[in-house]
Amino acid sequence: MASGSDQTSVHDFTVKDVKGNDVDLSIYKGKVLLIVNVASQCGLTNSNYKELNELYEKYKDQGLEILAFPCNQFGGQEPGSNEEIIEVACTRFKAEFPIFDKVEVNGKNTAPVYKFLKSSKRGILGEGIKWNFSKFLVDKEGHVVDRYAPTTSPLSIEKDIKKLLAIV
Repeated sequence: MASGSDQTSVHDFTVKDVKGNDVDLSIYKGKVLLIVNVASQCGLTNSNYKELNELYEKYKDQGLEILAFPCNQFGGQEPGSNEEIIEVACTRFKAEFPIFDKVEVNGKNTAPVYKFLKSSKRGILGEGIKWNFSKFLVDKEGHVVDRYAPTTSPLSIEKDIKKLLAIV
């Protein structure tokens, strides 16, 4: 993995999946990515998982990948182990998109990929992530194109996703 500020793309990072395996994000080159910090017990959980699933089902074969990063930094709403997170995300919410290892998105232990995302697209509160289900839209080359607030419905991003996928 590149170090310091050598990263120019999301594809320069390696992260851990929910089972603890290294995942080189360069495997997503050529795909449009929607990267989301998720939580199992948030008021936004039901609607976000439902709409993320809908988007994934509709566009996964056309080049969309959704990358979900569980995070317990907001109201302690993702307290479970990785096994419990998988149970909620994949069994209860039927998520088929990749779920990664629990990360921190703010503070001194911020995951490197989140440092990159936040520095690429600042939000209303500057670089900090303000709550669960903040979303980053990344183009096929791994560059952050846009950032959306936790309350932004995933389906409202569909037009932006279609644009990056070149779907008319």
